[in-house]
Amino acid sequence: MTTRSPHPVAMSEESLQHPRSLAAFRSTKLLVGCYLALSVLTLVAIALLRSDTALVNDAVWIRGSIVVASASLMFVCALQSARGSRRSYRRLRIISGVMVAAIAAIVALPDAFPLWMKIEQGVCGLLLIGVLLIVNGRQLRGVFAAR
Repeated sequence: MTTRSPHPVAMSEESLQHPRSLAAFRSTKLLVGCYLALSVLTLVAIALLRSDTALVNDAVWIRGSIVVASASLMFVCALQSARGSRRSYRRLRIISGVMVAAIAAIVALPDAFPLWMKIEQGVCGLLLIGVLLIVNGRQLRGVFAAR
């Protein structure tokens, strides 16, 4: 039977500073930053278009707010992961996967969301697929592998 160590294993500074790791972290922060910026702009658009019920309904308000919150959390996780936080790396992997699945459901649902929001969510989904590919790739999994 294996037992977990009560203290996290120290991460190699060398693995964090490896050129491929730095490039992966840089790309992840860029993609998540774009996701956050697009999400905030979408929430601003929702507020500006609030009087048009064909373009902005309750589902749009709720989804827009959730996306900004998740994007903010993901951005913090991306920054902390680049500094070596295993917990933030794990959260980034989970949240990005959950959000891609949620976006796929939103795009597939008929009539729940207006076309403009489905298109915006599709763009967000593409950004997050890039994040998923990077954070689940060999380089970063190796950096954060328990030793």
